[in-house]
Amino acid sequence: MANVLELNIDPDDIDDRDKLERRLAHALRVSVDDLPSYRVRRRSIDARRQHVRWRVLVEIEPELTPPLALPCAVSSHPVVIVGGGPAGLFCAYELARHGIGSTVIDRGKQVQPRRRDIALLQRQGEVDPESNYCFGEGGAGTFSDGKLYTRAHKRGDVSDILRVLVHHGAPPDIMIDARPHIGSNKLPKVITSIRASLEACGVAFRFSTKAVNFTVERATGQLAALELADGQGLTGDAFVLATGHSARDVWDWLSAGGVALEAKSFAIGARIEHGQSWLNRCQYGAAATHPKLPAASYRLTHSEAGVGVFSFCMCPGGWIVPSTTERDAVVVNGMSLSRRDSPFANSGIVVSIDPGRLEQPDLFAGVRYQAQIEQLAAAAGGGQQRAPAVRVKDFVEGKASGALPKSSYVPGIAPADLASVLDGGGLDLSTPLRSALRVFERRLPGFVSNEAILVGVESRTSAPIRIVRDAQTLASVSHINLYPCGEGAGYAGGIMSAALDGQRVARAIVAKLGVA
Repeated sequence: MANVLELNIDPDDIDDRDKLERRLAHALRVSVDDLPSYRVRRRSIDARRQHVRWRVLVEIEPELTPPLALPCAVSSHPVVIVGGGPAGLFCAYELARHGIGSTVIDRGKQVQPRRRDIALLQRQGEVDPESNYCFGEGGAGTFSDGKLYTRAHKRGDVSDILRVLVHHGAPPDIMIDARPHIGSNKLPKVITSIRASLEACGVAFRFSTKAVNFTVERATGQLAALELADGQGLTGDAFVLATGHSARDVWDWLSAGGVALEAKSFAIGARIEHGQSWLNRCQYGAAATHPKLPAASYRLTHSEAGVGVFSFCMCPGGWIVPSTTERDAVVVNGMSLSRRDSPFANSGIVVSIDPGRLEQPDLFAGVRYQAQIEQLAAAAGGGQQRAPAVRVKDFVEGKASGALPKSSYVPGIAPADLASVLDGGGLDLSTPLRSALRVFERRLPGFVSNEAILVGVESRTSAPIRIVRDAQTLASVSHINLYPCGEGAGYAGGIMSAALDGQRVARAIVAKLGVA
């Protein structure tokens, strides 16, 4: 008997358990009454040739998953974790599973006060540099789309991360959906629930606590303490840096302290926005309005003359949001709620940048380049977090836009020469972007239109710097009890890959401390 079977299910029947079991019994050549135990392992949409079906993988007699467990109490706090995003949170969780305590510090606030700061950012364009869409409990993912799919399966057990999330209130469907997603309305409660579980077994959390430097033991070359902005210090046996891709000041004091860093590639572009109804028609055809089909999405890539352009963080049924951490900059990103019921679809369309292409390609060239583009975007938008925008058809044709269509971006958009903003850092980004948009139009007719807009700039796709670590121990190659982790360290690119990296680093620390 096959262990895994694939069934093609009509959209009307995806929630009908009786029909699923009849199909499964027919495939196994048994009666419904004789069906063995099974579970749906994965489901995904197959819309090829606009003949829409659900592809459902069913696992027969699956192994039982061991229950999630944290100890009643952890040890004292020998590990200091800087950053309470998915990397830091899952690092703390994995350490706690092994009975090792940690202190998690985050420069931002807890979910509820952070929510108020984000509301001011949205409505009035007021940026709190320490509490925003990037900084605070749960990191940049808390008030984002909450996408949980990753191509980083080799880095760890994705299902374990998903089980932890479900155990703390995430919808069970994330265990089987091919592109699992929680939504920014549900993810904050999940994050606070995970924190509560960790606090219950003795893990300590300190918010509005900013790390500014470290001290080193001269005899051993190891970190002795982490210095905080309030003048206090935190000691530990191991220090995890999980600070996210926007904590630029961290790289400054790491570099000054002799920590090994290197420049890495990153990407910059704009966020494209279409009507979701257009995308549904484009992907699903006659089934576009079917109530049991999710909001359609896409993933696009194009490479020409050695320069890659790709879609990034595609948000069906979502909104564009202001994601800057600095008052003189404009940065956009995407988010959506669990139902993905906004009338808009948006995605980053970004151009890959190799650090060697930059003028004066020193270690911090990419950081300076990002900041310059973001400041140009702020100037072009006219202030209060208004973002520069252009109709996609006008951008491709090299023309300016007059009036703009409605956008989901709440602070507001302003007609602007977006090409000048993107090219203002010294690299030609607009040419490869135009070329890719023409290709994407051939793949998805209507992608380039007067109704679609480009909103700038999408610049925080990943960190332009990597904190170099040993491939085996995962510790810094220059400081053996410093553990770079997640996006800000250059080893992840989303919620799931960051969480997996947090687990890997925790296990490396467990091995180093000699804990069974």
